Amino acid sequence: MLRHLDIRDILLIDRLELEFRPGLNVLTGETGAGKSILLDCLGFVLGWRGRADLVRAGASQGEVTAVFDLPPGHPARTLLDEAGFPVSDELIIRRVNGGDGRKTGWINDRRASGEVLRTLSELLVELHGQHDDRGLLNPRGHRLLLDAFAGAELGPVRAAWAARREARAALDRAETALAAARGEEDFLRHAVAELDKLDPRPGEEAELDTRRRAMQGAERIRDDVARALQALGTEGAEGAMLDAVRWLDGAAERAEGRLEAPAAALQRALIELGEAVSGVESALDALDFDPSELEATEERLFALRALARKHDVLADDLAGLADELRSRLGRLDAGEGDLARLRDAMAAADAGYHAAAAALTQQRAAAAKRLDAAMAAELAPLKMERAVFETRLSPAEPGPDGGDAVAFTVATNPGAPAGPLDRIASGGELSRFLLALKVCLARGNDALVLIFDEIDRGVGGATADAVGRRLARLAEGAQVLVVTHSPQVAALGGHHFRVAKSVQGGMTTSNVGALTASQRVEEIARMLSGEEITPAAKEAARSLLQG
Repeated sequence: MLRHLDIRDILLIDRLELEFRPGLNVLTGETGAGKSILLDCLGFVLGWRGRADLVRAGASQGEVTAVFDLPPGHPARTLLDEAGFPVSDELIIRRVNGGDGRKTGWINDRRASGEVLRTLSELLVELHGQHDDRGLLNPRGHRLLLDAFAGAELGPVRAAWAARREARAALDRAETALAAARGEEDFLRHAVAELDKLDPRPGEEAELDTRRRAMQGAERIRDDVARALQALGTEGAEGAMLDAVRWLDGAAERAEGRLEAPAAALQRALIELGEAVSGVESALDALDFDPSELEATEERLFALRALARKHDVLADDLAGLADELRSRLGRLDAGEGDLARLRDAMAAADAGYHAAAAALTQQRAAAAKRLDAAMAAELAPLKMERAVFETRLSPAEPGPDGGDAVAFTVATNPGAPAGPLDRIASGGELSRFLLALKVCLARGNDALVLIFDEIDRGVGGATADAVGRRLARLAEGAQVLVVTHSPQVAALGGHHFRVAKSVQGGMTTSNVGALTASQRVEEIARMLSGEEITPAAKEAARSLLQG
């Protein structure tokens, strides 16, 4: 609910504070008094795009503050919370228009952009008038309005659409991958055959390189080791030392013990020499290799490295590459089977979506008939019993909200062609169509402040009374603001404000004030009789207020 509106230095308003209440609030005044300025001010503070020259002449800046009550569960609370603004039972929106044209807004004392204000305003206020292109006259919103009237549950259709989209995406990916795989099929088969023939193992390159280096080194030192073994063996040092031991053993008995120590040392030396000979023999055996083995080792090492360069990978990664290419080739071979499965899944998802969309279409069609009947009942008291309102459903591009286009059409006379609201109806007829439509669509929705800008223009008498009574019905349990020239509508208001214009010191100013009971009689009498208020007009005004 809009509780308070504070306006400073905007257009013709110097300083104005208004307190609004639940129910039907009516604003009246002579033509040109500035009633539309109030709507301009409210639109400005809510971020609506409008006229740029808002600052009052002579003022450095203009400012508007609007205070709304946000009861628990109000949809604006969720938006404020998600946007990071403080949330409480009171919402204060303030916006300043500087003399340089710059506009700055605040929500609960925190800076807010015009885009945020406009988004928030959609959950706070709904404006209706003859140029209402944001609301009921906008065909793009008719499906949403019908769904709200029907209480349609869009969850199943949206879930089916998401499943259909995912199935389509999976099929597209598989078809793209298969097409790409077919383009490289010859390469894959050749590469896999080549890798399978070589059969590389992780770590094999290092092993082959070590063996190759060892064999190359052995080739260079084997002759020296063989000569060393010959020099140390029985034909060399070992044989000479054995002869020396034999000769010393033969002379030991006559040497009176002087040869025992040398003989023992020589025995020890023979043991060490034997170990050395054994080690050299082992080394020589290790250095013994087949030249063809070196050739084979080098050929395999070079083959591994050449294949690694060809595929731009490390030699140790060739085995993994073979597995990957083999897997891609396997997917290619199994691709047709996968495609068949994905096509079946796509067909099932498509059928599921169309079934859910068809059920929603039936629900919308039934709701359209109910809405048309409700509109017929509302139009008759508004002196439009010959007019025909029709909610038309037509096929549309499938989407997450189904495959229906919805349009509200009217025919003002029997036999006349039907068409869009804003093209067929005259000004007065359009106002009544909009009011009847809002009465039908707004039942049970009291979250929005409903504003009607001269929606009763062009009607009078009993029709104006019917308009007023429908506005009053809309205001039950909600808040409705009406700018009106109709005394019948004004008389039905629960709260009455009069807009007046005055000139002081050469400066024109608009003022708005809440009317007392006696002032209401005077204002409605003025609306009935014009500038000269007659006793008969006052009596008629009292009669309207009592009725």
